Amino acid sequence: MHNLFIYYIEKAIISLKVVKELFYLTFGTFFYVFEAFARLLVHPPRKDVEGEIVLVTGAAQGIGKLIAEKFGVLGATLVLWDNNLEAIEQTTKELRRSLDVRVYAYVCDCSRRTEVYKVAEMVKREVGDVSILVNNAGVVTGKYNFTDAPDNLVDRTLRVNAAAHFWTYKAFLPTMMARNHGHLVCIACHGGLFAMNGLADYCASKFAAVGFAESIALELLVLGKEGVKTTIACPYLINTTMFAGCQTKWPSFLPIMDQHDAAEKIVDAILREKLYTLLPFSLYFLMALKSVMPTKLGIIFVNFLGGLDLMDQFSAVTLSPAASYKKTQEPAQLPKEQTNLKQTAGNISEYNSNESDRV
Repeated sequence: MHNLFIYYIEKAIISLKVVKELFYLTFGTFFYVFEAFARLLVHPPRKDVEGEIVLVTGAAQGIGKLIAEKFGVLGATLVLWDNNLEAIEQTTKELRRSLDVRVYAYVCDCSRRTEVYKVAEMVKREVGDVSILVNNAGVVTGKYNFTDAPDNLVDRTLRVNAAAHFWTYKAFLPTMMARNHGHLVCIACHGGLFAMNGLADYCASKFAAVGFAESIALELLVLGKEGVKTTIACPYLINTTMFAGCQTKWPSFLPIMDQHDAAEKIVDAILREKLYTLLPFSLYFLMALKSVMPTKLGIIFVNFLGGLDLMDQFSAVTLSPAASYKKTQEPAQLPKEQTNLKQTAGNISEYNSNESDRV
């Protein structure tokens, strides 16, 4: 009799939990759908980042440099990471001349875990705790089908575009969590949402970066660290040389974005604490179609949009297989009075970076 009573009590408790969860689901569906539509009309306010420490990887050129510049205009302290010594030195000088903020620069190959940790400790010691981390550094192979791509270039793509995010999060996220304050930014690509012909390793790395950022955002929510925000940016082609030569079949629907405009929209999404920003807006429509469209029809649709031959005219200058494993050398320390550029042993890596090594 006693066991039967306990059995019915447990069933009642389970039923109440189900009712509670159904209520939350129903209420949440109506509330958050309404909120989403409302935010299309009334944007949330932009947060103040004056005095925040913003670290941008791949900051020497391209979209990374522009994102850093826009944060500098807003009064943030800038920490620039790149593996191109000459380019990061030039960018640091330019930003110091044009901005009235502190600008620090470090040569760092983000794909190397130990190097990320070493340079991160230097940043914490010399600048302070990073509160906005922008993972922007990226590379693309681009000239090979997957089976023809040299193994070391595939490995490089995965390490720079995906694994590097693990190490930078490991380095800076614990402090953000302790303070319950910070912002994690993943600069991905439409290749992190849609498969593309000729870019198997690149798409795999970008899908990984997006999935990783989403998972960490969920972990933070479960842990009650709602003060640490996440933004995932997935732009279409941008007019840097990373995807030089690539053409869009329907420029009015899927335009090649101006890099200044793309940087402005990405920074705006960060300031408004949006979880996702897809650029251009038509990517939202394509994501919705992808979820419901039959697979074979989807392939026809992708071909209609020009996705199957996107890389046919690709002409960006990428590394040769041999160059990707060039022996690391230790550079001489630059005089601080000239550039204040920080370097670590062995951090001029095997990647002689160029604009094609940036998102």
